Formats: sequence, C-alpha cells, structure tokens
Amino acid sequence: MFCIGLTGNIGSGKSTVAALFAKLGIDVISADTIAKKLTQQGQPAFYKIIEHFGDTIKEESGNINRRQLRQLVFDKPKERQWLENLLHPLIRQEIAREINYCQSPYCIIEIPLLPDKKDYPYLDRILFIQADKEIQIARLIARDQCTRQEAQTILTTQAATEKHLQIADDVLINNGSLQQLKNQIETLHQRYITEYT
Repeated sequence: MFCIGLTGNIGSGKSTVAALFAKLGIDVISADTIAKKLTQQGQPAFYKIIEHFGDTIKEESGNINRRQLRQLVFDKPKERQWLENLLHPLIRQEIAREINYCQSPYCIIEIPLLPDKKDYPYLDRILFIQADKEIQIARLIARDQCTRQEAQTILTTQAATEKHLQIADDVLINNGSLQQLKNQIETLHQRYITEYT
C-alpha cells in the first residue's frame, strides 16, 4: 500500500484536506482519532495518564478532560514529552495495523506532529499543509474557542514550518478558498494515482 503522510501545524487545514481526499474515495487514517481511542476508559494509556496526572484530569463522566490535558502539556514541555513518549509508539503501531485494511489505490495518514519520517517506515511520501500564521490563529480560535494568546502558545510549541518543509515531498498552500484547496487536492490525487499506484 502506497502511504502518504499528511502533516502540518495546527490550524493549517489538515482535517479539511483529509476529508477532501476521503471524498475522492481515498482511505484516511487519523493519528488524532487513534490517540482518542487509546485514551478512552478501559485502554491502557487511559490508566497511565490518570496515574501520571492524577484524578483531577478526569471529567465527572470519568473520561479524560482533553482541554485540561492539552493545557497541561502545552504549558509544561516535560509533561508533553512524557505524553508523547507514551502515545506515539502506540499510535504508530495502530497505524501500521490499520494500513492492512485500506482498500483505496493509496492511503492518507494524517499525523499532526511529524518531525521526520524515520519513526514511520511505511510512509512513502510526506504532504505538508502550509497556512499563514494569522490564518492558523483565526482557525484555531474559531474551532477551539480559545483566546488569541492560547492559540499563539499552541503554535509556538509545534515544529517550525522550515523543519516540515525539509522533509516534505509535496507542499499544499492553504490560504485561499475551499474551491482553491479542492483544485489543489484533485491535482495531487491525479498525480498520486498516475505516478505511485
């Protein structure tokens, strides 16, 4: 299976791009969706997170308060590193398993934090979604109802665009309209079908 890693900073439009590829009939695997599954009640990562951060991280329903957890890890780099060390190997393992079930000519694997390809040997190409910082901030504020300061803090914790550009095989600029984005994706889709499948 030919696999394309879809990455980009928060607010760049990765989820929209992934959804547009899915509309073209391409299987999409989301690292975020896998992470949410791995941290649900009854999953081993859930108990390790509660043990590490304490019961205060739980909502009344017993689930992890994701907003609170996100705030904790963005404020404290050591805590972010601990959480990434716990989840990333589990996520990579589940991605490898899910690839086996893909039926489309190629698959898209949406991985928000992809500093390099070495931990993901099944990736054949990297598609980086790039957007201007002000657009990312506006999208983040609209989506998460966070403050401008919170949005800026989140953006500063992520890998620099220059680092992403170094590992990217393809770059998609997402500063325009949805139709412009669709046009770029359709062009890439045809190229992927023609050249790589």
